[in-house]
Amino acid sequence: MTESTHAHVLSRRGVLTGVGVAGVAAGLAVASGLPAAASATHPTSPAAALASLLAGNARFRAGRSRHPHQGVADVRRLAAGQDPFAIVLGCADSRVSPEVLFDQGLGDIFDNRVAGNIVDDVVTGSIEYAVAEFAPPVLVVLGHERCGAVAATVETIESGGTPPGSIGALVEALRPAIEPVLHQPGDTVENGVRANVRYQVARLLAGSAIVRDAVAARTLRVVGARYDLDSAAVTLL
Repeated sequence: MTESTHAHVLSRRGVLTGVGVAGVAAGLAVASGLPAAASATHPTSPAAALASLLAGNARFRAGRSRHPHQGVADVRRLAAGQDPFAIVLGCADSRVSPEVLFDQGLGDIFDNRVAGNIVDDVVTGSIEYAVAEFAPPVLVVLGHERCGAVAATVETIESGGTPPGSIGALVEALRPAIEPVLHQPGDTVENGVRANVRYQVARLLAGSAIVRDAVAARTLRVVGARYDLDSAAVTLL
């Protein structure tokens, strides 16, 4: 796609129709009789948003979670609309819930979760919608220690086997990230987890002009991170 084509698409935020992402969302809100947005006070800069997430993780791992924005009043407030300050692309693993490990609440994080925290066209579209509609200042691609999807990919590549069902599609999506680090020193799965986070960050930036433009405008920071299952700590990569 040429630069002029990119500019045309971005000027319309072209998804679904020429109305654009914001127009589609507003249309849905009108159709449902809801206002476009309602929010608590959220950090507005990339640095402040990332600091808020990491501070929440520090509270969580210290056993001092505040569980913010989780009351009945928050449910009622958010029924009118959402204004999340962060996007997280994380793994579907039941132990890695972003609101829990970052000590956030309803309306704070726009979650995208799939095994292996994989970027594909659907995930990219979901993230682009959030960037265009809510302008959150931080986007975190979050992998985690001993990821089962990464382990399955390592096992499949090393054994030459074929996973059952559609698990093979998951493995093939992860293969380009994992294969180059199979023979590096250290734990193979751990190397794969870290390599996959970096690969998915790069793929998201390469594949989304909407995300790239927000990053270039310094309204959005995209970071990769790893969650430690043993210590509950999130580390930026």
